[in-house]
Amino acid sequence: MTSDRDGDWTEYYERTAGRPPRPTLLAALERFGAGIGRRAVDLGCGDGRDTVALLARGWRVLAIDAEPMAIERLRARPDLPPGALLETRCERFEDASWPAADLVNASFALPLVPPERFPALWEKIGRSLKPGGRFSGQLFGDRDGWRGEKAITFLGRAEVERLLAGFAVERFDEEESEAATPYGKHKHWHLFHICARKR
Repeated sequence: MTSDRDGDWTEYYERTAGRPPRPTLLAALERFGAGIGRRAVDLGCGDGRDTVALLARGWRVLAIDAEPMAIERLRARPDLPPGALLETRCERFEDASWPAADLVNASFALPLVPPERFPALWEKIGRSLKPGGRFSGQLFGDRDGWRGEKAITFLGRAEVERLLAGFAVERFDEEESEAATPYGKHKHWHLFHICARKR
């Protein structure tokens, strides 16, 4: 089965508009408490469902996405808090650099990095996190319905556990389900939902 990730971005954003922030992000935010003075990096920010949740809690956010439309839509959101400490970059996050952060969030974004570039990106995420900082996001498992797509990274459970060896894992949910993609196509999902604190 082939992915539909290269579909029409306008349709994607229209279909996903108004959705709440991801539970993995909320799990991380609950553990941090107050966000004032903290910095987050939102990789693959899309049109900002997670970014806005961070800004509303007083975080300073660097939002990165390779799609110009994502950044435009994020900047135009009516629910951006007044005086929000927001910086945006239109760039592939595996090519981007960012300052030390208390949180790196990547909701359904990291799997879309080619496998040959994933290890360096994961290392960069780990280096950028301050001690006690957190990663929140998803990874695709090796039984996912898009398995075989060369530009997507798929990982077995043991591989994911090795990635998290330097973290205290606070949430680790493995999910397999049959559900539609945002474009309405049927898909078998194999996902790891993660919130983890850097030791």
